[in-house]
Amino acid sequence: MAHIPDKPALEGLEQKWDAAWSAQGTYLFDRDAAARTGRAGVYSVDTPPPTASGSLHIGHVFSYTHTDIKVRFERMRGKTVFYPMGWDDNGLPTERRVQNYYGVRCDPSLPYDPDFTPPFQGGDNKSSRAADQVPISRRNFIELCESLTEEDEKHFEALFRQLGLSVDWTQTYRTISDDTIRTSQLAFLRNVERGEAYQALAPTLWDIDFRSAIAQAELEDREQPAAYHRVAFHKTDGTGDVHIETTRPELLAACVALVAHPDDERYQPHFGSTVRTPLFDVEVPILAHPLAQKDKGSGIAMICTFGDVTDIIWWRELDLPNRTILGQDGRILADAPDVLVTEAARAAYAELAGKTVFSAKKRIVELLQESGELIGDPKPFTHPVKFYEKGDRPLEIVSTRQWYIRNGARDVALRDKLIALGRGMSWHPEFMRVRFENWTNGLTGDWLVSRQRFFGVPIPVWYGLDENGERDYDRVITPDLGQLPVDPTTDAPAGYDESQRGVPGGFEGERDIFDTWATSSLTPQLAGGWERDEELWNLVAPFDVRPQGQDIIRTWLFSTMLRSALEDDRAPWSDASISGFIVDPDRKKMSKSRGNVVTPADILSGHGTDAVRYWSASSRLGADAAFDPQNPTQVKIGRRLAIKVLNAAKFVLSFPVPEGARITHDLDASMLATLDQVVRDATTAFEAYDHARALEITEAFFWTFCDDYLELVKERAYNQADSGQPSAALALRLALSTLLRLLAPVLAFATEEAWSWFEEGSVHTAAWPEPLGTEGDPAILRLVGEALIAVRRAKTEAKASQKTPVDTLTIAGPRKVLDAVGAAEGDLKAVGRIAEIAYAESDALAVTDIVLAPQEA
Repeated sequence: MAHIPDKPALEGLEQKWDAAWSAQGTYLFDRDAAARTGRAGVYSVDTPPPTASGSLHIGHVFSYTHTDIKVRFERMRGKTVFYPMGWDDNGLPTERRVQNYYGVRCDPSLPYDPDFTPPFQGGDNKSSRAADQVPISRRNFIELCESLTEEDEKHFEALFRQLGLSVDWTQTYRTISDDTIRTSQLAFLRNVERGEAYQALAPTLWDIDFRSAIAQAELEDREQPAAYHRVAFHKTDGTGDVHIETTRPELLAACVALVAHPDDERYQPHFGSTVRTPLFDVEVPILAHPLAQKDKGSGIAMICTFGDVTDIIWWRELDLPNRTILGQDGRILADAPDVLVTEAARAAYAELAGKTVFSAKKRIVELLQESGELIGDPKPFTHPVKFYEKGDRPLEIVSTRQWYIRNGARDVALRDKLIALGRGMSWHPEFMRVRFENWTNGLTGDWLVSRQRFFGVPIPVWYGLDENGERDYDRVITPDLGQLPVDPTTDAPAGYDESQRGVPGGFEGERDIFDTWATSSLTPQLAGGWERDEELWNLVAPFDVRPQGQDIIRTWLFSTMLRSALEDDRAPWSDASISGFIVDPDRKKMSKSRGNVVTPADILSGHGTDAVRYWSASSRLGADAAFDPQNPTQVKIGRRLAIKVLNAAKFVLSFPVPEGARITHDLDASMLATLDQVVRDATTAFEAYDHARALEITEAFFWTFCDDYLELVKERAYNQADSGQPSAALALRLALSTLLRLLAPVLAFATEEAWSWFEEGSVHTAAWPEPLGTEGDPAILRLVGEALIAVRRAKTEAKASQKTPVDTLTIAGPRKVLDAVGAAEGDLKAVGRIAEIAYAESDALAVTDIVLAPQEA
């Protein structure tokens, strides 16, 4: 028996046991054991790599704890656990954080400065305006990105260790390392080779702050103020005007048609005719399309290239010209479209050139008012507008050349395959599968994977240059696989040398990088050694579980499923476990933009990790959980439970178990039989990814064990002269061992501490408890517990202390109650300090005729 503290406490257990687990290699992936058992003996986790661009929040604690609970259960069930951790370094959020943190921005035209020192170290958003940021070379910028993400990752690992995640910290990866770049580039080149990746010039959703294309999966709608402007288009035959209502009058010069619903009788006579645009006098057709809304505005809309995503559909399906007037900086282009031929039209356009969309809108409204072509005053309203989920300004649509990966949006067979693979998985909870299917069925275009940024995985292609030094997009040069990883901006392709870069007849490297999801979609491959360590890959893939948040089903889960379907024709995991959101006391989702995010450090330090793990475990997968940092009720309950585990263990271990002890007492057998059912039910819940149910079952029994059984048998367990002492002491020790293992996945530190007082090794590598098979009647413990409560109530009603001796009392109740109490009469007498108990049959349990022993003065 190890030394047991006089006053067991939770404080300091995180540091103590994290150090011990690290020193002992408790959570290391045992590759030899995995090789012996094969894939069936391994439990592998495709762990979410948190974005290393700031700080973790309470939502990370919530969802990562859910995964860790399941992992600990599977480890105790005898599985060899592969539980890696990744860091998602690259992407737009990292670049923005670096810009603000150091006060810099990337200018690829600048040379590298080996002695560069950033103007800020900590930034605090002092440099959030581009005008205040110091331009630096791409290489300098990437060095700062790598430096800051490495610091963030150290803080993240420290917090995850404090949280008790049983991760194998030797199995980590970064989404920007050489191995990662090689894997990401290799997977993409295979997509190219199979015709699944392609390049196209097309309308693109564009963030004018990040200066980058944005994929469909990264969009969110935000309510924004707007106004309908009623504008007169003039019939070409001179018979009058057609009035449209638009929220984007600044795009009038980009108008290519008017469109109304085919069934709209108001406009059916006009289909096939033309009108001329206000201010710019360009002839455009009036066309029919079912996406036009009869009840919106005047029922007829102008199609501009491009005002919104519906414009793109109309443009493509109606085969219209492209008259883009908006540049990648969000300003009106200097050169007017060729169709603006009159002097008045070009003069009007010159009034807009170079302006932001906001300023251009203001000016064109003034011009329309002056010309008399604006009918009435603008009518304000609010409507949803597309934003990049991490952006600050509405997205625009510009025409750019980008790389895409086919995702089933235009390929029915691929879409059906993705749906079928999703249905072949187990989803926890099941309804999350519907969200995956809705997203897959609702895709409107292929996956745009290129980004016009700097810190990320380079797209591994070059372009041949023609005799004029222009890119020949039909001459895409790809590297030999042995060259990977490559950076086309600094590496030359095979058959060329650096002197041929940028010259006629030579080559030019792709400057774009991959979207962060194009790399994160390969997390099973990155963690599992795909095309790098074949033995490891075969031991862990396909993975057992993908744990994640519900908000990234459309991005991370879908994209990973797509890459696995394209590469291996299978789902990347057998199960998906989806956590809910953390909401504030007003039931609003916590997010940085709302300013209601809670950072976990203070909560963990103030209440203890086990208390916070308990709060996380109390919520089922897929269910949102409210968190009030001012009054974290569930956290406090969890702390009370963890402390009780330590104190109960100390108390139980104070009773020696004699050699050869056996269970001989009906009450002891009843308790152990009850516990056997708890083990069965908790195990079933854990197997079904229902950690909340497993905790609920175990916790309920634990309090019965402490409040009823332990109180009932403590006198007998203490009295070594009692013939029933060995039975009580043994039952207590068996129950303690089982309960610590049942609670270990949740209360990682308290259970490990208590286990160390009387067992060798770690509770987290001990065998998961099995039913002991004790023959006993579970009703005895329950009914005697009810009788004990009734005795206590009777003393309270008699205004006596619970320690007051009782001469006699009568227990009335049904025969089965009286039989149960009779089987444990000695224990009940001892705990209640009762000299004699009389029995009487009745319909309900009651304690009557209580006669207290005379009290000394």
